[in-house]
Amino acid sequence: MEKRYIAVLSVAAGTAIGAASSHALNAQTSPPVYFIGEIDVTNPDGYAKEYLPKAREIIKAHGGRLVAAGGAAGSGAEVVAVDGEPPKRVVVYQYPSMEAVQAWRHDPQYQQVRKVGERYATYRTFAVQALQK
Repeated sequence: MEKRYIAVLSVAAGTAIGAASSHALNAQTSPPVYFIGEIDVTNPDGYAKEYLPKAREIIKAHGGRLVAAGGAAGSGAEVVAVDGEPPKRVVVYQYPSMEAVQAWRHDPQYQQVRKVGERYATYRTFAVQALQK
């Protein structure tokens, strides 16, 4: 009789662990967030030397990954207008969450670097969460 209780408890414990693991896995598979920047660079040399290296380092530290860049001072990829005028430069970064975007944007180190970037460019930026599959 004692073996039955052990078997029942083992099944119950396995079910509970499986349910908890499933919940944890679902929580980890939230869709990524895309950060889009339209940038008008007025001093490409200063922007490339004083802003970009430091900004990219901080972006990467917060989980940001460059997925597309184009236009002036970009990768050489063309920005094609579908409606209206195209921005001069576009970047798209992927982040693991909206919290990661906010943590990067409010990071004191990035705020200092951003002041440097604003001497050489103007920005229009926004973030959007990907759709769940």
